[in-house]
Amino acid sequence: MLVVSIAIASGCDNASADNEQAAKNPANWTHCADERGTCSFSGTRDVRYGSETHNTVKSLTNGTPCNNAIFGDPAPGELKQCWIAGANGSASPSASAKATTASTGDASEDNEWPMKAPIRANDSQGLRCNKSSDVAAANAQGDLIDADTPGSDGTRLFPLDRSFQIVITTRAPHDDKLAWKVRDAWGTVQASGTYGVAQGARQVTLNCESSLAGYFALSASLEKARGQLAARGTRPQGIATFGVLPDVSASVPPVHYAHADLHRFGGQGGAFVGPGQRCCDGDGYRPLYTRLGLTWVNDNRNWYKEEPDRADTFNPATRQLAPWFRKGDLLRLIQLDGFPGWASPTGKQTHSYLPKSTDALREYMQRVGTESSRVRNTVFPTQSSNYYQVTWEPDLAGGLPWRDTDANFVQLYKSVHEGIHATDPNAVVMGPTFGSVVGNIEWLKRLAPLGLAKYLDGIAIHGYYDPGGNSPSHPPERLMNDSNPQQAQYALPNAMRALRRVMTDQYRPGAKLFATETGISYDVGEEYGPRYPPNDVLYAQGAVVARTHLILLGEGADMTYIFYSNDSPAATPGYGVFFDLEHPKGAFGPSTVSPKPAASAIVAMTRLIDGTATLGPVRRTPAGVYAYAFQRLNNGKVVTAAWTHDNAKWNKSTHFDPTAGVAWRLQVDAPGTAGKVTVFDMMGNPSSVSYEDGYVSLTLTETPVYVVSSNVAVMKANVTTPAGYVAP
Repeated sequence: MLVVSIAIASGCDNASADNEQAAKNPANWTHCADERGTCSFSGTRDVRYGSETHNTVKSLTNGTPCNNAIFGDPAPGELKQCWIAGANGSASPSASAKATTASTGDASEDNEWPMKAPIRANDSQGLRCNKSSDVAAANAQGDLIDADTPGSDGTRLFPLDRSFQIVITTRAPHDDKLAWKVRDAWGTVQASGTYGVAQGARQVTLNCESSLAGYFALSASLEKARGQLAARGTRPQGIATFGVLPDVSASVPPVHYAHADLHRFGGQGGAFVGPGQRCCDGDGYRPLYTRLGLTWVNDNRNWYKEEPDRADTFNPATRQLAPWFRKGDLLRLIQLDGFPGWASPTGKQTHSYLPKSTDALREYMQRVGTESSRVRNTVFPTQSSNYYQVTWEPDLAGGLPWRDTDANFVQLYKSVHEGIHATDPNAVVMGPTFGSVVGNIEWLKRLAPLGLAKYLDGIAIHGYYDPGGNSPSHPPERLMNDSNPQQAQYALPNAMRALRRVMTDQYRPGAKLFATETGISYDVGEEYGPRYPPNDVLYAQGAVVARTHLILLGEGADMTYIFYSNDSPAATPGYGVFFDLEHPKGAFGPSTVSPKPAASAIVAMTRLIDGTATLGPVRRTPAGVYAYAFQRLNNGKVVTAAWTHDNAKWNKSTHFDPTAGVAWRLQVDAPGTAGKVTVFDMMGNPSSVSYEDGYVSLTLTETPVYVVSSNVAVMKANVTTPAGYVAP
């Protein structure tokens, strides 16, 4: 997160130490301003800031802004005001200068939030919640404490600066007091409060509004009965999560897409969160994908699925597009892997061997091309091409291994390429889609002498990088400077640069490069459970998800897929960017989900980076600093994503330290110029930052920031264009 110093305006120069005496005569306080307003007066006066119950007092001279920058935040999450002491010339006893801190009844709670975020540069961003006076009866059956955020579209993601509700249910064995807190992804308390609860099942509503975007986690406990929120599905105990969507349009207006396939983000997995939907009879992509900013989705035309029992049952004239594609706003990546048993040399369905008849394979692909061309013309008229992926992770050690000869692998691509292109003049046939970037490099090199390049219009890969797994403890930069070249090749920036060189030297310079699956799991060996993942792991996963996809795009991928929508029962847990709230081990197609920090990081990234062309990695960055520049389409602004990474400070023992960072200067304008740029944090919250002599000074941490600037020529002179990359 960006760290920026805040200059305090005149009128505060003579501020005294906080007055810590309690107010004995509240009637002597006169309201003078609401939060973010200005309290005007002459001379030196005591000014109280906060809520009625949580406030602080300062002696100030000749007026003051009424905000957190002056007073700190004595009442996180509450609506705040300023009051001026009585006008009789003597300072009346002031209200408590320190906000009341209510006991949570759980001494271990704060220990589970070891992280602290740097101070925000923009004090106007905040989350405010007020308790409703109404208390409703609740179902007597259930946990001691429960909480949720009803009223969303099922994603538990809410618009910025719009009201929403948090509903807390208690089933206290006797009258008690509840303390609640809402923390952001960094563990910083953004809102809190306490209230009395009556014995029995009771439901209280917090009416909230947030000008701060991102991930939030509510915690709650009872003073006497103690307890905390129970685990739900893959979500650990102690939290209920929700998100607030950023609005970046003031600095980064939406772009016009000349062709729909210029969108840069897709995904795998679906959740059926719409009203009344269950897996799998509804639309598993909306509203989840539209909220996340994902456009590309897999569509299956695999031979073994379309004609499992006999030939010639797939009719291109009558085959109907899946309902979720018919609006034309989700784009198809057409899957072709796998062959039916009747066409297989083994007599069984296979991904491992060339079909018995390549003529039959070619003829089937002609029919697929016919259907896809018709669909593109009628449903996706602004899409320039259809994209076909021929194989899916054919790694020998994978689940769909290619066990036939190298020559037959090339023959497979030849037959598919000829069949598709015979009927679809706008086809882009892609592969080989091995499971890691390095695996794709090795096989592309191995198969180039056999002529594979003639049958690949573009390259599709899966973007996994680390032999030890892709996880918070194994980020994409981990092996970047390893002294062993055999290890250093796996670092994602190194691997992507090597891949682009192979594409340029042995395949098609300028060809499309799609990363059609890349996910970040929890650390290998961990399991879903009531106490896992802890909050620092969730934070770290969100940061690594964003960094991984920024590297893929910044090093020359045209499009990248997020994997996976929600936690699933995969052998390695945690790939989901949403919790599955129904199944403790995760499931495919759940109906109830809530966001992780990764989801909010993706939301910000797609809004800032979708609709761009890659400029490339920024040159001359010091060791440990990573920066990638992108330009908004149609000659738009530059968005530069930047962060730092240090293996020694990024691990479980340091709780993936969010505060460790380095100072770095980014050139955003010509020498001798001064001005301001907008800097967004990982969640999409903006700050206005000054630059001098063409350079903006940043404090980088392990979470990306996005710097929006206007001098495109300066940035182009300071980046390295990925080998063979052609901007749209």
